[in-house]
Amino acid sequence: MTILSFGSARTGRAGADTAHRLGRHGTQLPIRVIEIPDRRDGGHLLVFGEPGEGCLVRVHSRCLYGEGLGSDDCDCGAELTESMDRIQAEGAGVLVYLEQEGRGAGLIWKARGYRKSEQSGADTFDSYRRLGLDPDSRRYGPAAQALRALDLTRVRLLTNNPDKCRALTEAGITVEPVALTIALQSARGRRYLQAKRLQQRHTIPADPHASDEPAVRARSWWWPRGRR
Repeated sequence: MTILSFGSARTGRAGADTAHRLGRHGTQLPIRVIEIPDRRDGGHLLVFGEPGEGCLVRVHSRCLYGEGLGSDDCDCGAELTESMDRIQAEGAGVLVYLEQEGRGAGLIWKARGYRKSEQSGADTFDSYRRLGLDPDSRRYGPAAQALRALDLTRVRLLTNNPDKCRALTEAGITVEPVALTIALQSARGRRYLQAKRLQQRHTIPADPHASDEPAVRARSWWWPRGRR
């Protein structure tokens, strides 16, 4: 495994040359920005305040539709806003922002996946498969390495995704998952949440009107609390 150098508390205050203040909701947040230089799963660490052990962390994949266009059909924008609100309320934390549009497939394939779903009625995971794609090609190893380079060994991870918990755990970080419960108003959005729950084992509340609920109720898919 390639070890990336980001700087740390032992080698110097990482991202010190980018330190500035971000104005948000009428207050100022100290912020530093650190690049994650991975061609496929890279992005940036946005370090707010002086996060220590047990701080809030959000590992987030770029989503133009949800964040920029205000789409009702995915939870990405709402998850980012909720995560930032919680980090800001605590005055410190880390947002790991990864350039993984379309679950790693990119914007064009994401659009093709939506088109296939509209034509076939399949969810976007199955649509990706029909297009010959991995339903979710994202990898979180580089993000986990970057967090570990900040000398973090224990975090509260804002996520519903067990893959993110697993990646940080494998990097030697003790993870306490903090679920994000997002309600979507569109029918397609609600179907998407249930597809994430069933296909990718995200910890999302079951739809009480879903016909598959009796079959999945007995399964436990949550990442074990504090697992190393």
